Amino acid sequence: MTDPTPPGAPRPGIEVPDARGRTHLDRTGRDLDRNPRVVVRDVRLLTSNWYVTRTTAFDYQHADGTWSRQERETHDRGDGACVLLFDAAARTVLLIEQFRYAAYVNEHPDGMLLEVPAGLLDDDHPETAVRRESQEETGCVVGEVHHLFDLYSSPGSLTERLHFFAAPYEHGSVDHGARAGVRAEGEDTRVVELDVDDALGEIGRGIVDAKTVLLLQWAVLQGPFSPAGWNPAPPRALLERT
Repeated sequence: MTDPTPPGAPRPGIEVPDARGRTHLDRTGRDLDRNPRVVVRDVRLLTSNWYVTRTTAFDYQHADGTWSRQERETHDRGDGACVLLFDAAARTVLLIEQFRYAAYVNEHPDGMLLEVPAGLLDDDHPETAVRRESQEETGCVVGEVHHLFDLYSSPGSLTERLHFFAAPYEHGSVDHGARAGVRAEGEDTRVVELDVDDALGEIGRGIVDAKTVLLLQWAVLQGPFSPAGWNPAPPRALLERT
């Protein structure tokens, strides 16, 4: 990769702020010491646009005691949060349809994906983020929000940790097909209300988004649509978790 910065000039994201005001991005990971079998040797900043890409060289001790020098490229887009909006009595879920270029360029027919509302934290608490994204992407203001679990999206290269939530909504409170999204951010979402059984039947066909599949499967195995039902603990106040 060719570095567009002239030799000797201050580098954005390192010595001088990048477009988002960040510096010292080449320091991330250098002080990691939680695993004695991993010793970070060098971190190089490759790109610092909206997201950050780094190459990290580290020594890794194998199970037989030998060491090898390895190099991994990581893509840091920040952590995110997603939420399944459900009506247990009506057996419906509220999804959104939006264009995803990354899927479109990788053989998806039109790039229009059905997903649960989701977004980056942007320095907010995860619960704050899912409330924000639910309202922006569906127009639905949710009440109680229940944290379920946290997962790493694609740990081979993405640093992202995704926080999963579920929240009830009222069937019919948002019109199927309604348009939403923050136009200034390029968002153009369409609200899709589905019977949960119909949604499950679309897994691998009309629904190919991983986080959405995970939440739908949770909902019928352990959540509000499971045979045993779901009785979550009352959510703690947001301030108690910050």
